[in-house]
Amino acid sequence: MGRQDEIIKERMRKIEELRASGINPYPYSYDQKDSAADLQEEHAKLKTEGKSKKIVKVAGRLMSVRDIGKIAFGVLQDGSGRIQVLLQDGETPDKTFEFFKKYVDSGDFIGVEGPVLRTKRGELSVLVKKMELLSKSILPLPDKWHGLEDKEERYRKRYVDLLMSPEVKEVFLKREKIIDSIREFLKSKKFNEVDTPYLQSVYGGAAARPFKTHLNALNIELFLAISPELYLKRLIVGGFDRVFTIARNFRNEGIDRWHNPEFTMMEIYQAYADYNDMMTLTEDLFEHVAKKVNGTSKVKIGDKEIDFKAPWKRMTMLDAIKKFAKIDADKMSSSELGDFMRKNRVEPKGESWGWRVQAIFEHFCEKHLEQPTFIIDHPVETTPLCKTHRSGDKRLIERFEPFALGAELANAYSELNDPVLQRKMLEDQQSELSKGNAEANPYDEDFVNAIETGLPPTGGLGIGIDRMVILMLGQESIRDVILFPFMKPVQEEKRPEPVEDKSVHIEGKRHPELPKEIPAGKAVSRKEALALLMEYVKSDSLQQHCLSLEAVMRAYARKLGENEELWGITGLLHDFDYEKFPEKHTIAGTSILIEKKYPKEIIHAILSHYSSFTGVPRKTRMEKVLFAVDELVGLITALSKVRADKFAGMTPESVEKAMKKKDFAAKIDRKDIELGIAEMESIGVDREEHFNLVIEALRNWHMGKNG
Repeated sequence: MGRQDEIIKERMRKIEELRASGINPYPYSYDQKDSAADLQEEHAKLKTEGKSKKIVKVAGRLMSVRDIGKIAFGVLQDGSGRIQVLLQDGETPDKTFEFFKKYVDSGDFIGVEGPVLRTKRGELSVLVKKMELLSKSILPLPDKWHGLEDKEERYRKRYVDLLMSPEVKEVFLKREKIIDSIREFLKSKKFNEVDTPYLQSVYGGAAARPFKTHLNALNIELFLAISPELYLKRLIVGGFDRVFTIARNFRNEGIDRWHNPEFTMMEIYQAYADYNDMMTLTEDLFEHVAKKVNGTSKVKIGDKEIDFKAPWKRMTMLDAIKKFAKIDADKMSSSELGDFMRKNRVEPKGESWGWRVQAIFEHFCEKHLEQPTFIIDHPVETTPLCKTHRSGDKRLIERFEPFALGAELANAYSELNDPVLQRKMLEDQQSELSKGNAEANPYDEDFVNAIETGLPPTGGLGIGIDRMVILMLGQESIRDVILFPFMKPVQEEKRPEPVEDKSVHIEGKRHPELPKEIPAGKAVSRKEALALLMEYVKSDSLQQHCLSLEAVMRAYARKLGENEELWGITGLLHDFDYEKFPEKHTIAGTSILIEKKYPKEIIHAILSHYSSFTGVPRKTRMEKVLFAVDELVGLITALSKVRADKFAGMTPESVEKAMKKKDFAAKIDRKDIELGIAEMESIGVDREEHFNLVIEALRNWHMGKNG
């Protein structure tokens, strides 16, 4: 039995004894009269060994207990702070002292009553005359934070994180203050706060993949809101001239330092304004909040100091590219931009000039934008809801995004109010969605009707509250500013591993030629991995398969917030030994990779993707994804070769049809694809999302390969 099990057993014994003696270890209430913080303030001038005449009554959790015989100390923590409690032979009634020693542990909630004194060591304390056990804890608290040093565990057990680290609780108290100061600022500008629906029959307002749900009462499909934008514009049409909402948004996308599937967004719309007005509003709002919360416009984050003082620097996207990518994209054609991107390994977002400009900006420029900077005048492809630029350049729109420390803080437009053009833009988006672009917006007839009713000139602004909090409070990640960030379910780690064929592969029976342990290895570059692939693989089709799998693995790594380079190299080399060693595929490759000191994670993933032969089970997300995409990439690639539009119009439905045609790409193992789908579901990726991600990754890779 481990130490924690012994503690739990002992505390359960105490609970049984208490109940047997007629004491309820979980009473219904307690008449708390005082708080720790108030007592600390009221008795700040109490001298050492001084005692007050006032009898106080406090309650809270015992964070620690020290029993040294005739005297015992405890640190009591309530919602306001901490204060020491003191039990002393001759001062505390015998029965109370005995009860404390016998039944009370750190982690328990107690209520105490008695005078306040300051000990010889200067510690303000409540001398216990009466005590009541209010809640008996079963699980022990971490000992000085040992056992919860793992960040994943801290986020998962936020309740313990808050208990043990007062500075964590302070972040969330300041988050509340930030939101209060935002409301104060906007209401002073005569904005009305409104609510918008979270459940929507038609989603829109952002380039994002939605979460789907079902309304049983009406038997219809619904979506969780990805943005409140289209509803707020309806309110502008309806006569609200200045509106804002602080709302939850839900986007089915990757999880990383800046992204959580559920997050808080504020959107603001102002009639008779444009994106210039929104820039002024943005910088004034950030400066106001910084001063309100921190007392200064400057914030220290690591070794960087960010100053939110208005005005902020303004730079067009094309000027940013000229400065950081060292090219004049304004004078380059789409084809020339494509050549530049291939040379620099920039992933395309689309084939047009605008999408390529956007991709080059993200790759070369964002990371250099440390101080608050407005990036203005974006390509028209990036949103269907914005006015084209008044300069007459039809390639550009009046949109801006402010950046700080390389992160986008907000998004704003001169809103599109031409109903004819708005209808066309949303129809184009619907067409893109039908072709498989999961981030395109569906057509919303009611929204178009609202614009046809008449939308005045309007400026719109969306600000990520979580990102604002990260920067204002100098935090490292979005998970540090969300009380309950999304976490992989604990039970997921206990699920049995799916296996391809139990008659062939019995988990744990490793191939006899495999070493007992794989050495850790060292980091390798893609250049080295590509050279290894080309050395062992001469077949063009196998080379292309490995390169395409690299692209898909990288896409999955981005989605899941994993190491893109590690995942990409794993995909690149998963079949590198197949051509020369078909009978010992992966076993032979392991020897080569160990000799060349490749990372253990890569070798284990390659072995586990052929676990029916190697006996190596799949445990990590990278191993599961590699297995899940291998055969599926082969099927989708084969499907693209018989379609006139290749990957362009391919959908999950197209793939499902190909799956059912057993005579099509007959060498592709459908059983492995189905097992791979089960692997993906075990990490929270459903069948349709899995197919969509692989299709999109292959489409982007194919466009990059062919210009």
